[in-house]
Amino acid sequence: MAENGKNCDQRRVAMNKEHHNGNFTDPSSVNEKKRREREERQNIVLWRQPLITLQYFSLEILVILKEWTSKLWHRQSIVVSFLLLLAVLIATYYVEGVHQQYVQRIEKQFLLYAYWIGLGILSSVGLGTGLHTFLLYLGPHIASVTLAAYECNSVNFPEPPYPDQIICPDEEGTEGTISLWSIISKVRIEACMWGIGTAIGELPPYFMARAARLSGAEPDDEEYQEFEEMLEHAESAQDFASRAKLAVQKLVQKVGFFGILACASIPNPLFDLAGITCGHFLVPFWTFFGATLIGKAIIKMHIQKIFVIITFSKHIVEQMVAFIGLEDNGALQPPPPSAVPGIGPSLQKPFQEYLEAQRQKLHHKSEMGTPQGENWLSWMFEKLVVVMVCYFILSIINSMAQSYAKRIQQRLNSEEKTK
Repeated sequence: MAENGKNCDQRRVAMNKEHHNGNFTDPSSVNEKKRREREERQNIVLWRQPLITLQYFSLEILVILKEWTSKLWHRQSIVVSFLLLLAVLIATYYVEGVHQQYVQRIEKQFLLYAYWIGLGILSSVGLGTGLHTFLLYLGPHIASVTLAAYECNSVNFPEPPYPDQIICPDEEGTEGTISLWSIISKVRIEACMWGIGTAIGELPPYFMARAARLSGAEPDDEEYQEFEEMLEHAESAQDFASRAKLAVQKLVQKVGFFGILACASIPNPLFDLAGITCGHFLVPFWTFFGATLIGKAIIKMHIQKIFVIITFSKHIVEQMVAFIGLEDNGALQPPPPSAVPGIGPSLQKPFQEYLEAQRQKLHHKSEMGTPQGENWLSWMFEKLVVVMVCYFILSIINSMAQSYAKRIQQRLNSEEKTK
C-alpha cells in the first residue's frame, strides 16, 4: 500500500495543473473556482430555493432513470434471466402445495433479514446525512426485549406476534433465570443483520476512491477531494479534526487488515475516510470488506448490544427512575439530590406510567387498568422518529438536487474548455 501511494502527490499536482486542451492553469485559481461552485451547490436546499431544488431533484431522477435504462438495455441477457427467475419464484409462491410451509418460513426470514440489513445500509450510506437507525430502531428493539425479558423471566416470546409485538409467554420462568447471554442470543440475528447492512453501506466510498485512482480522472466526490487536500497539507495540519483524520488514514494505510478492523470495531464517525483511504491505495476488496464486516457485524455490534442491555436491565432502570424523583420526605437524614431539581417528582410520574403500561401490555392487561390516553414519552419518541425520517428524506432531495447542479457546472466547464 505504501508503494502504491508513493507518487500520489506528484500525480495529484499534475492533475490539478493539467488542462483538458493541453495547457496549464494556476492551481490556486482552479481551487478557488471549485470552492465557489461548491458554495453555489450548497445553497440549493429546500428552505432557501424550494422551486429550483424540486426542479433539479426531478431532473436528477430522470437522468438516473435514463442511465439505468441504458445499462439494462445493454445487459438484456441478465434482465431476461432475472425476469425468468422472478416468474418461477412468483409461481412457487402462489401455487398451492405442501411446499407452502417452507415458502412461508423462507418469506418470514427473508423479510426479517432484509428489513434489518436495509436499516443498516441507510445508517451508513445516508445520501448526504445518516439516518441513525440504531438509535431509532435497533436500540429501542434491544431495550424492549431486555425490559420484557426481566418482566417475563423468559425470552421465549410467542411468535407471532414477536418481533412485531412482545408479550409474555403463558408459562413464565422463575425470577433470576434471565442472564445477559440469553438476551444477547435473543437479539443476535437482528443486530448482526443490521451490522452487515452498515458494512455494505461503507462500500460506496471505497469503490468511488478506487475507481478514481485506477482511472486517473479528476475525482467527482467532495469527500474524496477533501481527502486529497488533506494529504497535500498533511504536514501543516493543526486542528484536532484534521489530525484525527490523518491518524485514521495512517493506521489503515500502514497496518492494513487489522487497522481497518480496529476502525470498524468501535463507533467511529471517520470510518468513511477509512473506506476512501483503502480505495485510494488499492487495498484488495476482500481485505477491506472482510475486516469491515467482522468489525461492524460482530465486534462492534456485541459492544453496542451489551451496552444497551446493561443500561436497560431491570434494576438499573428502576434506580434511574427513582433517582429522577428523589425528594425530601421529612426524614431526619436528607435524601440524595434529585437528578432534576424542582421538577424531578413531576417528571418521574410519566416514566412510571410508561413502564407500568408496558408491563401490563406484556401480561395481556392493556385493556384494563391502563391509563387512558397516550403517554407523552411514547408520543415524543414517535414524533422524533417522524422528524428524523422527514429530515432524511429532505436531505436526499437536497443531495440529488445538488448533484444535478454539479452536472450543469461540469457541462458549462467542459463547454468553456472547448472554446
